[in-house]
Amino acid sequence: MTAATDALAWVVVAAFATSALIDAANDDHEALRRYAAVGAWAVFGLFWGLLIEHFLFVQQSLIEGALAAAAVPACLYTAYLVASGRKSLATLTRAIAVMGLLYIPFQTIEPLRRWAILTTTHHAAWIMGQLGYHPAIEVATSYHGYPAKFAFHGTSVVTGEPWGFPTTVLLACTGIGSMSIVGGLVAAVDAPMRRRLRALGVAIPLIYGMNLVRVVFIAIAHGNQWFGGDVIEGVVFALFPTDNPNRVSYLFADRVLAQSLSVVVLVVLTLALLRIVPELGGVIEDVAFVLTGNEYDITGRFAGDR
Repeated sequence: MTAATDALAWVVVAAFATSALIDAANDDHEALRRYAAVGAWAVFGLFWGLLIEHFLFVQQSLIEGALAAAAVPACLYTAYLVASGRKSLATLTRAIAVMGLLYIPFQTIEPLRRWAILTTTHHAAWIMGQLGYHPAIEVATSYHGYPAKFAFHGTSVVTGEPWGFPTTVLLACTGIGSMSIVGGLVAAVDAPMRRRLRALGVAIPLIYGMNLVRVVFIAIAHGNQWFGGDVIEGVVFALFPTDNPNRVSYLFADRVLAQSLSVVVLVVLTLALLRIVPELGGVIEDVAFVLTGNEYDITGRFAGDR
């Protein structure tokens, strides 16, 4: 992310928050709320559009790049639905406002970002130590400048010379993004506080723990060159803009295995949270309507299981 996208992120959050506040304050301002929501969704689409290149070519993440690309038309279509009055999507709009308020400070405020990254680094290092791995922790000069880079040293797959296999802990590795999503969803719905707190008590530790597992797995797999061979190299070289065999283990472990499994974990976690707070189904119904144009009764289905 750049200073421009960071600034735009604050604009997006402010627009969503304005719409949510107008909605909560007075029903007489429906037109004003709708205009604010339409503007928020349109700017949100622009925000994701600006991140496509970053995800695809800087982060070399096909999944995140594809999701960002898909988010652009989805946001614009949502803006159209709200503008035309076909769907208010007030709960979803409110949820995104809270998500942004939780996440953007970590993205843009240096002390918060540093604390999140270094805390994750120290916890991941402790876990690796329990498994018998003790990589050096070096300063990630080319990223954020924190001592948050696990440095395994081995032999180059290509030249046979000494080669470093570093894995840097970034903000995305802390789980703040996923925790903000859950926090926004739980805060947006109309459900008893007891059940909402229980949902957070389940989700937040699980998300953080899974992110630690992800960091540890990627660092060790990359540092020890777990993945290689003609088949895996062929897959990685076909999917990512690199022909460096030394990067194969990292890209396969992170961009292929870890990110794919993250989607599965997200689905399972969502199902678990729906059993605790069925009202979350309302937000999923909104998303499903945007994607398919059909109405679903997810809330009723899970409320019936209680």
